[in-house]
Parts: sequence; C-alpha cells; structure tokens
Amino acid sequence: CHCYALSGKASDMDSQLKIGFIGAGNMAFGIAKGILAGNVLPVNVRVSAPSSRNLGRFQELGIAVTHSNVEVVSGSDVVFVAVKPHLVSPVLNEISLHVTDRHIIVSVAAGVTLTTLEELLPENSVVIRLMPNLPCMVQEGALLFSRGTHAKQEDGALLHSLLHRCGLVEEGPEAWIDIHTGLSGSGVAFVYLFAEALADGAVKMGMPSALAHSIASQTVLGAGRLLRESEKHPAQLRSEVCTPGGTTIYGLHTLEQGGVRAATMSAVESATVRARELGQKSAAASRK
Repeated sequence: CHCYALSGKASDMDSQLKIGFIGAGNMAFGIAKGILAGNVLPVNVRVSAPSSRNLGRFQELGIAVTHSNVEVVSGSDVVFVAVKPHLVSPVLNEISLHVTDRHIIVSVAAGVTLTTLEELLPENSVVIRLMPNLPCMVQEGALLFSRGTHAKQEDGALLHSLLHRCGLVEEGPEAWIDIHTGLSGSGVAFVYLFAEALADGAVKMGMPSALAHSIASQTVLGAGRLLRESEKHPAQLRSEVCTPGGTTIYGLHTLEQGGVRAATMSAVESATVRARELGQKSAAASRK
C-alpha cells in the first residue's frame, strides 16, 4: 500500500506519484504550483472541476483537466479534496466507491473534521486534513496538517515531501488546525489591513498613494523575511529598531495606546472560535 516514502528518500519517489485535485480554486492552484516546483511532473497531475472557468491556468502548467471527479481518483495515489466545505459530503459520496487502501485523501476544506471525513469514506481510508493559506500561491505558505486514524507516519512524511516547496509545512494535532486558521489563514488578511494602514499613514503625511503602497508591501515582506531568517524573537528585533528617544519608540507608543496588541490577539481568538463553530456545523450537517 503506501510504500512510496518507506525508502527514506520520499522526494525521490515523488516523481512517480500520481497526484489529483478535486476543485480548481486558489488553494488547489497554489498547492499544485508548489508540488510542480518539487519533483512531481505535470504529466502525473490531474484536476477536476464542474466548470472550465478555473481550469485554464492548470492547463498552462501542463496539467490534465477533466470534469470527472471519479477519473481523478481512479488515476491518482494522492487526492487533494479542495472544494468548499459544504461540497465535501456530496463529493466524497460520489468518489467513495473508487477510494482504495492505496489512496491518500488530503482534505483542504476548512472546518471539516477528520472524523467527518472518515465517516464519509470507506473503512480504513487514509485521510489527512491540511490547512494551507493564500501565500501558497507564491510558495510562501504556512501549512499545518493532521493525520487521521489510519494515516501512518510515512504518509505524513510523504505529504511533507510533496508540499515542502509550498512554504512552511508542519504537522500537529487536529485541535491546532482551527488555531492555525485564525493565526495564518485569517492572519494574512490582518497583515494586509496593517499594510494598508501603514500606507494610509504615509499618504496622510504627503506621500503619493502608489509609492506608499509599494513601500508598505516591501516593508511587510522584508520584516517577515528578517524575522524568519534571523530566528530571533520578534521582541528582540523590535528592540533593535528602537533607538532611545527616536522615531520608532514614539510610533510604538501610539500603537500601544491604540491597543493594537490586544486587538490582534482578540482577532486571532475570534477567527479561531469561528473556525470551531463552522467545524461543528459541518459535522452536524454531514450526520443528517
């Protein structure tokens, strides 16, 4: 069954793997681009969607497209189910007859639990729940996955090997997936809001809008790369920018007065709580 990763060099085996995508949205496209940046060949990837609207960009990468979900499953070893949460149940019902113990089913649907996925698929199916984020589109994603009951460590290793070019890939317990959604899935939008506000501040002080937005985006990118590559705590880097009585500490004081830290923590909390609520709703719906 899942012997691809047992050689210890999972990446060597990736080139022979057949990968399928059900759903052709941004997440599927981002993951597909990351997988192709690794060792997987376009000829070994196929994607299905009900309409042709999103399929053109996959074809440009050399990926075969179809409207048949069953065709994707039958010709794949690893299947990414990348549809909206309310479509997971009908899609899995449609393909479950064609899922065998050689398949690894990877769900990218927000809020759909491993228990729900396993109930909708044949007994002993190998299921992994994956939560990526939008920067997967540029191979700078943050991805967290959790293995289901029958997914072995080597299945996780295989997924990690497939996705490593998508960005940061980590494994954790399923309870962390909703937190990751709040921190990283939604957190991307929080960063955009902050970048927009940075640029607005510069416009207020007299800088042209286009230039302000360009500098703000580069500031966010540069700060993020330095934070990641220096491996320092954010507080340490922040203190290194602050000279006594200088511009930065004055600006930081204003941010603290505005409650930016507490508001950000609360935003992650709200998004996490909402992710949990959606998960409970989808579980209830699938049992009906």
